[in-house]
Amino acid sequence: MTDPRSAAWDTYSQAKPQRRQTNAKGETTWFNWTQYADHGPGAELLALRPGASVLDLGCGSGGNLAHLATLGMKPVGIDLSARQLGKARDRWSDVGGLELHQADALAYLRDTSTIFDAIYSVFGAVWFTDPRLLVPLAHAGLQPGGVFAFSQRPPVKGCYGCQASYVPRGADEDPAIVKRWDYEPDIWSALLEEYGFAEVTATVLPAPEHDKRTVGTLLVRAVRGDQAQPCSAM
Repeated sequence: MTDPRSAAWDTYSQAKPQRRQTNAKGETTWFNWTQYADHGPGAELLALRPGASVLDLGCGSGGNLAHLATLGMKPVGIDLSARQLGKARDRWSDVGGLELHQADALAYLRDTSTIFDAIYSVFGAVWFTDPRLLVPLAHAGLQPGGVFAFSQRPPVKGCYGCQASYVPRGADEDPAIVKRWDYEPDIWSALLEEYGFAEVTATVLPAPEHDKRTVGTLLVRAVRGDQAQPCSAM
């Protein structure tokens, strides 16, 4: 059976343009954690060396994944949207080493035999998956000391937990509805520590000063610790 969320993200893909050909530095590939161009940290947040394996949960059109490939990583990207993956294959056809799969994040993490050096999500599947299901699977899918990092919009004050996102479709159609999970930074920190992560940082990166928009970016980073996961989470 087709996942109804796939159609929602296919619709989203139609309205979202491809990444720019170059960034402000003239680079043809780059890593961006935020919703703002040329803003925030880059791939160094993942602490990866060439040859490391890395998983992008909700890779979209593949810009961040392509950059990691040019740095010598072994990048794997999953996304529910066939259209998004098609855009990734078209745009980055000249970048070798990209491995792309149409898959649900939970199903992929349960089924894969690969243990990754880093797992990340940029406005991707971590935002749109129940964290009490996803976080323990991400912990299990990482090497000891591996990095788990993700970014998304910070929550609206007073609107926490499972929320509804509406994805416009057409003038004569109801919007597609997908769930997302919004928490304040301290709640994310506590949740990650509960499932065995250490060195957790969860902060809201402010919007660029020159931008008229003011909403920052929630950026969370953690390292797989030694302790076992709670059995009730699986």
